[in-house]
Parts: sequence; structure tokens; C-alpha cells
Amino acid sequence: MKKLFYLLVILAPIVLSGCQQNSYAQQLKDEKALIADYIKREKINVIYAEPEDGVWGEKDFLDLTSFGYENMYFHLSYQGDTATEQVKRGDKIVLRYKRYTLDINSDTVSYWTTAQNGYPVEFIYLTDYTAACTGWHAAVKFMKYTDAEAKIINPSKLGFSSAEGTTVTPYGYEMKIKIKRY
Repeated sequence: MKKLFYLLVILAPIVLSGCQQNSYAQQLKDEKALIADYIKREKINVIYAEPEDGVWGEKDFLDLTSFGYENMYFHLSYQGDTATEQVKRGDKIVLRYKRYTLDINSDTVSYWTTAQNGYPVEFIYLTDYTAACTGWHAAVKFMKYTDAEAKIINPSKLGFSSAEGTTVTPYGYEMKIKIKRY
């Protein structure tokens, strides 16, 4: 019996350490590596300033770190209706999106059409962070006009999972917006 007790004392820390999850800091490092791997796999061209001529290459993604959004990347697919007024604080944003994981075996959730979701997501720009995450607000800032379309790579700290504090999952989004004014 005494030998069994000593064996359990020796094996318990080994077994328990194998059951513990990675630390939050390690999960953030893994997330950064996953985003870097995704950028490499998709042959994304990271740029550090918006194109001066307004023409985005198909694989150009703006690194938003210098704008205060660390590890987030933005691509403007379609500029939208530039004859309309630019988005401003307090505008209602109507958003359709496709969300996907950045893993090799991507998992997609889509709210792009009414067939996939009867109602689009609606939120008030720069005031409502319950219906929209920080990353969505940042994307709208760069989309600027109604009918704009964009792609983003959104790290967990700027997504919905950051509110939970335990889930570190970056997502890619394809987004299109309408701006509604009161």
C-alpha cells in the first residue's frame, strides 16, 4: 500500500500537468503564430499604409497595428458608394458577414444573405460594443461608405472572445455594410 501511495505522489504532478491548458500568454503567442501562418498560406501581401491611389491589390492587407489594433489586418474589397456621406460616430451600421477560422481546415459561419440569417447584425458605430466587437468598429472606420465590402483578420483581443477572457481564437471575416442615419 505504501508503494502505491508513493507511486501516486510521483505520477500525480505529471498527469495533472498534462491536463492543464496552455497559459493565456502561450495561447496569445500561438494565436499570433496562427495568424502569421495564415498570412503565409494565403500569400497575403501585408502593407503598412492605405494605397495612395485607392486601388487595393487582391492580396493586399493593411496591418492595423500602427492604428492601435495590434495583430489585425484589413483589406478593402469594394469602396462602396463614395457619393454618400462617410460614416460617423452614432450612425447605425447594418452588417452582413462570413466568419471563418484561420486553421488549415477552416470552419465557416455565414450571415451574408437572408437565406443564411433572416436579419443582419445592426449596431451603433463607435458606441455599441455589445452587438459588435472592437475589430468590426475598426473595419467600419476603414470601409467608410455604405455598400463597402472588406475582409479582416481579427485577433481574439479585438473580437467577442476577449470578453470571455479565456478563448483565444482569431477569425477571418468577409463583411459588407450599409450605413443608416437617423
